[in-house]
Amino acid sequence: MAVEAIDLVKDYGEADNVVHALRGVNVSFERGRFTAIMGPSGSGKSTLMHTLAGLDSATSGRILLDGADITTMNDKQLTLLRRHRIGFIFQSFNLLPMFTAEQNIVMPLTLAGEKPDRKWFALLVDTLGLRDRLNHRPSEMSGGQQQRVAIARALISKPAVVFADEPTGNLDSSSSAEVLEFLRRSVRDLGQTIIMVTHDAVAASYADRAIVFADGRIVADETSPSAERMNDLLTSQRRRSAAMAPAPTMAQLMDVPVPPQGAPARHMRQNDR
Repeated sequence: MAVEAIDLVKDYGEADNVVHALRGVNVSFERGRFTAIMGPSGSGKSTLMHTLAGLDSATSGRILLDGADITTMNDKQLTLLRRHRIGFIFQSFNLLPMFTAEQNIVMPLTLAGEKPDRKWFALLVDTLGLRDRLNHRPSEMSGGQQQRVAIARALISKPAVVFADEPTGNLDSSSSAEVLEFLRRSVRDLGQTIIMVTHDAVAASYADRAIVFADGRIVADETSPSAERMNDLLTSQRRRSAAMAPAPTMAQLMDVPVPPQGAPARHMRQNDR
């Protein structure tokens, strides 16, 4: 296993204000597989990814990443782990605008004072179709090309696992398909392990496996997910969450501002419509 969570709990706040983001989660992610994590807003999917990656601490439970228990590590150990064993792909690319694509790709190694494996670099560049873009700066590339550079940057240090947080959120449908195909290819051809958080059922269909989260728990675990199946699962969870939501109290109802008689609806606050 590349990553394993054991009885993982994450709470925010205290006493009456506590929020149970993760409720005793047990899940494993195999090496060399592409897994999508989905769920309604507030379900805990992003908290799970951040906790697995050591970006957020667990309230209780254990996380084993590449054989190491990260819940016992101090800040310095976690920093070194993230630098050498974890790759990150973000929705906003996070490329440095003053540097070329090649400089952005090798940046993690540059910061660590290390030199890239040129054979691995060449394999990444050719697999991701970036050979003719290495001397271009981010402003000279499309969104899809920028995200491919970000993928190469995440893979350059040969991490044990890559976490992708809504990697196609800022892309059009064509660029999204291009990036998702490259993520799938990096798993198939380069043996990478990718865990992706997404709200998009189509994006999840590119993965080998898709997990659905709701209320801090795993409620579905699909192998070879289809867009239709994932959309049905998400729709079902949203309806269930809406049905379980408490009805507004009389005090809450009375707190809704009422416009003066004859006042047009546009005078109401946007949030009150």
